[in-house]
This record gives sequence, C-alpha cells and structure tokens, in this order.
Amino acid sequence: MQQRYRIPLLFLCAVCGPGVSQAQSLLSGFMSGKGTGSVVVSGTVEKYEKVFIAARKVDSVPIFRQVQISSVNLFATYGLTEKIDAVVSLPYIQSTGEADEAVLADNRARTPGANYTNTRRGLQDVSGYLKFKTYSREVGTNILDLLGAVGVSTPASNYKNERGPEYIIAIGNRATKVNAIGIAQLKTLSGVFFTGQAGYSLRSGQVPNAFLAETKVGYAGRKVYADAYVAFQQSSKSGTDIVQEGFVDFYFPATRVNYTRLGASVYRPVAKGLGIVAGASLYLAGRNLGKSRAVSAGLSYNF
Repeated sequence: MQQRYRIPLLFLCAVCGPGVSQAQSLLSGFMSGKGTGSVVVSGTVEKYEKVFIAARKVDSVPIFRQVQISSVNLFATYGLTEKIDAVVSLPYIQSTGEADEAVLADNRARTPGANYTNTRRGLQDVSGYLKFKTYSREVGTNILDLLGAVGVSTPASNYKNERGPEYIIAIGNRATKVNAIGIAQLKTLSGVFFTGQAGYSLRSGQVPNAFLAETKVGYAGRKVYADAYVAFQQSSKSGTDIVQEGFVDFYFPATRVNYTRLGASVYRPVAKGLGIVAGASLYLAGRNLGKSRAVSAGLSYNF
C-alpha cells in the first residue's frame, strides 16, 4: 500500500566565489499532495579560504584571503494536483572578504573605476520549478516513483558581476538558467528511501551549461526526517579556467565550475505544522570555486 510522506524540504542555498552554486537540489522525490505544501525560511553561513583552481587547490583567496557568505533563504512548495507540484526559492546573500583596506585602496589606485569592496549583498536568483510524478508502482513492499521537473532561475536584483578580480566575491553569475531534471525514488515501508536525480542546465550569456546530478539516502518518519547526499556539477568545456589561457579579463561567470559536494540535513516537528531544519555540507573536490564548508538552520511551516 502506498504511503504519503509530508516532508518539508530544507533549502540549503550555499554560495561560493568565484561562482555561485546550490549545495543541494531544490527538488526531492516526495510530492506535497493537492492543496498542501511547505514554507521554509533558513539561514546559512559558509566560509572558505582555499580555492579549487583548474582542479588544484590554492591556499588563499586572491585579494580577499578568506570569504564568508551569509544568506537568508525562502523556499516554498505547493501541490497543484496530486501529481504536480510548484516549487519556488529566493535567497538574499551577503558575501564578505577579509582584504586589508590598504590592499583594496592599492587596487583601486591601480585600476581606476574598479569597485573594490569587502562586501557585496543583495537578492540573488529567484527559481521556480514544476515537478511532475510520471510513474509509480509497488515493487514488493517498496514504492518506486519516477518524476520529472522543469524550471527557470533568473536574477532577482541588479547585483553586479562584471569583469575584474574584485568580482571573485560576487553573489551570483547573473545568468538565466533553464533546467530539466529526472528523478527516481525508492521508498521502503520502514521509512528509508533512496533518491537519484540527473539533468541539464542551459545558461545564458557566457556562463557554461552544466550537467547536474545528486544521490541521496534518508529516513522519512513521523517524528524525524534525515538525509545524506552527494551533489555533482560538471560544466561544459566551453568555459575557461581561472589564471589559465583564455582568462585574460577576469570574467568569473565564464569559468567552468565543477564540484562534488557532500551534505546532510535533518527536520523535526516541534508543534502542529511547525518544525525545525538544520544541515551542513562541504566540497570534496571542485574546479574554479571555493573549498567551502557550510552550516544551515531554519524553521518550516506545513499547511
């Protein structure tokens, strides 16, 4: 017999210069159900001082030494029908470097008109998805679900990411992205589940397109939800590498951003409709991004 899981999704919007990426997919293998959904407000803090550049590590962030990204994230999902969900997310991000003021002043003097600052902030990219359950069947005592999703992400404010080394701490790449994702999930009667998803992201401008994937194992029970995941991104080879041939104008959005990221999240209800969420993640490997680690916590409301 099929069992419905009412699980609020924890949106961990972790960002890292020179690019910006999601720590965890906005999509899960669970459906909300018609007329019901969840809203999650969470905060994330992420830090890095080492950088993966062209598949090797650099021990200090150029100019800024160390970077901290703080964000407040709004995530919501709603069941339009039993087989169609709408998913929306919007993060506000502050990216802060630790460059000495003398270093910033020297760079401003050498590059008139450059906007060297230790802090950049603003609304980043608003994302919206439609998720469809296309197939479901019982496999012994387990349930196999196949889902698909299409979504768009686009800048929600006029944040800057222009040419120059000062934009290594930009809060986003200012690309519009069109994503198509396929999801498979196996749920057991015990509450343990296994999820795999993969898809492709088309990006505007000079931002390379990318293959996206994620594998997850977790437990969804009445009193607790927990998962562990590994997320992957592989950018098109049309992109450049930092400090390599072709990267002559310091335009970070054009770089290839690859990563393997490990993370975990947990949810626990505390009152009717209310719950707390928490999570952590770190990059195991990457290309043209910070070797960061992040923690997140927030509140959810189910309706």
